Amino acid sequence: MSISVIKAHAVSKQVTTTLSPMTILQDVSLEVEQGESIALVGVSGAGKSTLMMLLAGLDVPTTGEIELLGHNLTRLDDEQRAQLRSESIGFVFQNFLLLPTLNALENVTLPCLIQNKAIDIERAKQLLAVVGLQGRETHLPSQLSGGEQQRVALARAFMINPKILFADEPTGNLDQQTAAMVIELLFELNRDNGTTLILVTHDDALAARCDRVLRLDNGILNQAQDRADNKPLNKDDRDV
Repeated sequence: MSISVIKAHAVSKQVTTTLSPMTILQDVSLEVEQGESIALVGVSGAGKSTLMMLLAGLDVPTTGEIELLGHNLTRLDDEQRAQLRSESIGFVFQNFLLLPTLNALENVTLPCLIQNKAIDIERAKQLLAVVGLQGRETHLPSQLSGGEQQRVALARAFMINPKILFADEPTGNLDQQTAAMVIELLFELNRDNGTTLILVTHDDALAARCDRVLRLDNGILNQAQDRADNKPLNKDDRDV
């Protein structure tokens, strides 16, 4: 029996500009099952990152409702949404967002501090070993390559055993070979932990690995596409 971890119903997002209100998302409805991997694709400005932020509870919709892990996000305040994220959600971003004054091990254990939990050094070391950084625990981000920093970010994201991992262009700042390595690690960690993946990407190889691709066009979500054929995306999907 499948379990839905995300439900969005008739979600729209508008922002006010100096000229007039602008619609970023319009009447988006979707459902994501536990353990599923989803790629969000579309041209620049289509609303991909905005949708990810809404689904993760980092922002609230103008209209519509979003249910995350059984919680109606529109009925939670900022503190309650933050608590839900810290307990159950992992994030990986294009720019890594590591704290420059903390070494690799300290960056990985940061979620423990945020949750006021005991720091699990052994788990952090194991995760760094899984992503191929054993022996680099005391290195600062400035002493690591871009690919190594992204692997630290992956280890950090899985420190809390997240039920859902949101990744916004996780390979966007990496060369092709390093990106391929990070993709393998991403899906290896997903498989081993049963984590649901929501990925904003223009990376053909990454999107092709996902169970479904959701395409956004001018804030409107098109019908989900099966990626089982592993065919490359259209050029428009890459120009994000």
